[in-house]
Amino acid sequence: MPSLLEANDWVLATQNPGKVKEFGQLLEPLSIRIRPALDELNVPETGSTFAANAQLKAQAYAQHYGVPALADDSGLMIEALGGNPGIYSARWALEAGGYPALFQKLEGQLKEVPLPKAAFICVLCLVVPGQSPQFFEGRLEGHLTFPPQGSHGFGYDPIFIPAGYDQTCAQLSADVKNAISHRRQALDLLLQALKA
Repeated sequence: MPSLLEANDWVLATQNPGKVKEFGQLLEPLSIRIRPALDELNVPETGSTFAANAQLKAQAYAQHYGVPALADDSGLMIEALGGNPGIYSARWALEAGGYPALFQKLEGQLKEVPLPKAAFICVLCLVVPGQSPQFFEGRLEGHLTFPPQGSHGFGYDPIFIPAGYDQTCAQLSADVKNAISHRRQALDLLLQALKA
């Protein structure tokens, strides 16, 4: 994929400084400079999948800036709830009035399910002007636990225990969580493709 490495100035379809820093550090060895989106394009996430929503954002930013654009879409899928909330993960929390209220609601819905299986999903989409979109998916398997535990992380982290661990993502150190996260897995696949 040598053509990607020639365009070494990329835009990340977010204004989140934490994401910009994380992606920038991972891509730095390849001499790729990640810059945050200076303009908030407010791209409607009308897709029915993580990949579709990531593609909508990446294409909009690539077209706006004229350089390669990287976007991600992520969320939590709960097996007993048919894969929900999925792409609606953030919306569920908003509609419930915040994550604490949502956790109580989920605990009630899942009280008859021992160790409810769940997975965090992250799909990255890379759009290089003039080329087909490329997708990279990371998946962190685990199960849910109630009540919430831990004060690190964000979102659903306090109720999610990764497979092979006995603590929630909100209890794990940032180094451990970042090493196993769904976002890191997707990034690793992107890096492998760039180095190929």
